[in-house]
This record gives sequence, structure tokens and C-alpha cells, in this order.
Amino acid sequence: MPTVDSFSHVTLTVTDLAASTAWYERALGMTRGRDMSGPGWRRTLMLGGPGVVLGLQAHERTPAGDRFDETRVGIDHLSIACTDRAEVQAWLDRLEESGVAHSPISPEPANVATCKDPDGIAIEFFAPPSA
Repeated sequence: MPTVDSFSHVTLTVTDLAASTAWYERALGMTRGRDMSGPGWRRTLMLGGPGVVLGLQAHERTPAGDRFDETRVGIDHLSIACTDRAEVQAWLDRLEESGVAHSPISPEPANVATCKDPDGIAIEFFAPPSA
């Protein structure tokens, strides 16, 4: 039987493709990859570390004032794997340097902090609990 060992990519619907592309470059250090389009949509691929591809997609039918709502069916949040609490803190330092608001790191033993992209999609920085 086949098993899920990795994901090819994740694509998020955004309201302003240019603003979201700039945010993911600035806040997360991702690199802009290929642009694509089809009837009623445009997509930019954002590239992270090896094997990490995030699609940002704008649909013509998405209402201009629409905002992300984690309580609706679909994605709840995007979680970035960190090795330890120090790496979570390094991400928070990067966000501060980029002017991006974020939560504090949760109390130990958890190692979690979050921020939100321009559409309100939660981005989580997660490391396994400290031993």
C-alpha cells in the first residue's frame, strides 16, 4: 500500500497576490518561483528549503473583502517545523526585524508561536516539547 511520506505542495487562496508574495518573501524568506494562470485564477509558487513549495493563488471570484476563517471547512493553519525552542525564537526575531506581529512562544514544555499573513492565515512555528 502506498503511504503519504511528503506533500508536493500546499496552495493557499489569497485576495492580493502581489501583497501576499511580498509578505512571504519578507516574513518567511521564501523565494518567488514560477507564475501560472488559467481561466479566472493566477498563482505564484513560493520556494522554501529543499522540497518546500507553497502556492499562493488568487481567484477572480474571491470577494475583495474576504478574510480567512479557520472555523470554516478547509485549512486551519500552516505549521513550520522547527528543531527546538531556539529555532522558534529565531523565527520570532526574523518576524520582528520584518515588522510582522506575532504571538509570544507558548510556555514550556510546548514550543509554539504564531503570526498571520495578509489574509489572516495563521502561520505556526512548532518544535516538539523539550525533553
